Amino acid sequence: MARSDQLDMFRTETQAELFDENAPPVLYRGDPDRVRARLHKILAEARAAQTMPWDRNKVRLYQTIFPQMINWLPDDEAAQLLLEFEAELARLAA
Repeated sequence: MARSDQLDMFRTETQAELFDENAPPVLYRGDPDRVRARLHKILAEARAAQTMPWDRNKVRLYQTIFPQMINWLPDDEAAQLLLEFEAELARLAA
């Protein structure tokens, strides 16, 4: 008798739904509150620092993801956060 918690290697069912060309695309919707909290955390770190608080890789990461993350926020708020982020980066790089 097979254990119920063990996968059946010889099961004939397939996962065809994973490759269904007619399936609707899966869309991810970021939670604006969580995104906003993360962006404000990054900004707070930058504002509190006198010199660049991150290594080169993390700066590049933030320069990549920050503009992407603001897309989950209203346009005016997104523009303001990006402006503040870029200003902080410029201040820290000077």
